Order: sequence, then structure tokens, then C-alpha cells
Amino acid sequence: MVVVGASMAGLRAAEQLRAAGWTGAVTVVGDEPHMPYNRPPLSKGVLAGKASFASLAFTPKASTADVEWCLGTKAITARLTERTVDLDDGSTLSYDGLVVATGMRPRRLRCAGPQAGRHTVRTLADAQGLRDELTRPGVRVVVVGAGFIGCEVAATAVGLGVTEVTVVDPLPLPMVGPLGELLARALLTRHEERGVRFALGTGVAGFEGDDRVTGVVLGDGTVLPADVVVESVGSVANVEWLDGNGVDLGDGVLTDEWLRVGGRPEVVAVGDVARFPNARYDGVPRRVEHWSIPTDTAKHAARSLVAHLAGEGGELAPFAPLPTFWSDQHDFRLQSFGAPVLGIDDVRVLDGDPAGDVLVGYHADGRLVGVVALGGPATATKAARYRAELLKQPVLPVQGASK
Repeated sequence: MVVVGASMAGLRAAEQLRAAGWTGAVTVVGDEPHMPYNRPPLSKGVLAGKASFASLAFTPKASTADVEWCLGTKAITARLTERTVDLDDGSTLSYDGLVVATGMRPRRLRCAGPQAGRHTVRTLADAQGLRDELTRPGVRVVVVGAGFIGCEVAATAVGLGVTEVTVVDPLPLPMVGPLGELLARALLTRHEERGVRFALGTGVAGFEGDDRVTGVVLGDGTVLPADVVVESVGSVANVEWLDGNGVDLGDGVLTDEWLRVGGRPEVVAVGDVARFPNARYDGVPRRVEHWSIPTDTAKHAARSLVAHLAGEGGELAPFAPLPTFWSDQHDFRLQSFGAPVLGIDDVRVLDGDPAGDVLVGYHADGRLVGVVALGGPATATKAARYRAELLKQPVLPVQGASK
């Protein structure tokens, strides 16, 4: 087996291949020099100086002790018909089974202006470099993008004592896409009460400065003074190495119900690069960038892949994960179960009040499809109590043939 991608999804894939009964060789390829580590703390604990790399590193299961790790090495080409992967060190790996786990990289703004002082948050090196900048006295910070990472970075910066933190986004409210207007307004109020400023309904037209950024030019002509800019404007799937194989790479890697790629049962995709149908909902293929997805996809894909190589008959159960996410910002947490985005047009308060701790439900055709809590630990616990109800949702029948 060759697993391309050595982040959480790659690690979970290696572990689940062993759990599924694969006893042969497993090689994991990753372009970072580190063993797999936990990314969510990068925009919070690492940036705040409260978490070390040692605390982020995953401890691989004993079953993967013989897995070969090719770190600091990038896959540059795959030839799926020949079952080979070319690496940037000049070597070529042959495989019986291939796991695509290459994940995402930050999207960058294509605006005129200097590069120095502009940051993203995806890797340990990114977070460490940004922390060095945020701890400079009197630093002025502009965060472009009011999504998960942008809001978390803004909250962490304020917690570090940065007095000028401004979040820019073309949408009218922070995180309105995944949360809807009700919670997005409550989130905006909480951030503003803690010192974060917002420039909403406008984008970025360019950057001022010679060797280093000194200001952010907005679409309406306003210039925000800035010593540090954090770009949090979405992600790009790392799929270029799969070009030329007739695989749908339009938004990540399209898979079937068993996470197989391009009709090839010997190739599967896992983690946030996989665009898969979820039988718990409408069966429409989507990518899901939540912390729970690497484990869920790895378990299902490993069973599919090992069963195929073993020549076993029968069918797998339809893939029907219950997505979960959380986001810690300032002194409160967003906690979600299910797929709120599918019920964004029918949002109802289940408990509490948007001005305080609140739990809201998201409905599609009158059916609860997701819950989100905003507030303290007690509210997050209330959200968790809805897991059982969400798991009772009917699962769509599998549309494919036996594996």
C-alpha cells in the first residue's frame, strides 16, 4: 500500500489498513518533515504560545510500527493505470493499493503589493512564524476572511494583547455561510465586545508597502494600516499530482460510496481532499473539512480497499458519517453535530438565547439535520445530546454494484 499524504488522514489510513487486516507493506509519503500532528491548535494554542509541537504530535498505534514514512518528500505524478507514484526525490513507488490523503493548502490572495508580512495558517511552521509577528509591540493585524480560521486567529491575537485586529470579509457577517444569519450575528457581537473590529461587505483590492506590507487596500478604497496580514480565504485541494488520469478533480477528488476514485477499486481517497456522497443526507458528493472526517473516511476506505485486494465478495454498508466540528474563539466554543449547512434556510432556537448561550437546530424539509451550540461547556454538552437523534436519520440505499 502507498498512502500519499502524511497528515492526520494519512496516519488514520495506515492504522485502518492494519485494522482491516492488511499485513503487507505500507509506505506513507508526506511533504512536511514532521510526523503527523493535530492542526486545530495551530490557530489557537500554538499561536498563543500555550501548546508545543510535542503536544500536537499524534502517537501512532502499535500496529503501524512497521510502516515506512517518507517525510519531506512530495508526490509529483501518479500513473494510475501503471500503479506507480513518482516522488520529487527522483524515486518511483509501485503499489497494489493507493490511498489519496494529500489534503488542502491555503488559498492565497492574488493582489498587487509586497509579500513580506503576509501569512497563512496551515502548518506548524506557519503558526510559529505568525506568532513571532503577533508578539511584536504595537503590531497592527488585518485578518482577511471571517471563516473558522480567520475568527480563531483574530480571537487569539486579541488574547495576546494585540489592540488593533480587523477582520475583512466580502460577506455581511462572520461565518454566515456555515452557520446562517442568526448565529453569525451573535458571533459578530461577541467578537466586537472583545475588541475585534470588522470591515464586512468588502474585499481586498491590494496591499501597500515597499519591501513589506504596511496597509490593506479595500474594494471601497479604504486603507487599513497593517503590519501583519493573515490570509484566511479558503483552501485549494492538493490534487495536481493526479492530473492526466481521467479523474474528476474539480473540487478535491471525486469518489463513490466506498471512497473509490475514478472507478478504480484499488485507489481510494480520504480526509478533506475526498469529495464523497454521504448516504445519511442527499447523496450529493461534497468535501467536508472537519476534524472527524479523516478517521471516518479512513475506516471506510481501508475496508473497501483491503476487501478488494483480498478478493472478498459482498457489499460494504453505505458511507454515512455524522460530521462534527468545534471552534474555540475567545472564551466561548462553537460545537456542531450533523450538517447544518443543509438546513441553513430553517434555523430554530432549541435552547437558550442568541444574546447568551444558545443551541440552534438546522432543518431540511422539517427534519433536523444539524445542531450548533454557541457558548460555554454546558451548551456544548446539550448539543452532544442530539447526536443520537441525528444518527437515527434514514440512510440512503447504496447505488453502486458489489465491490
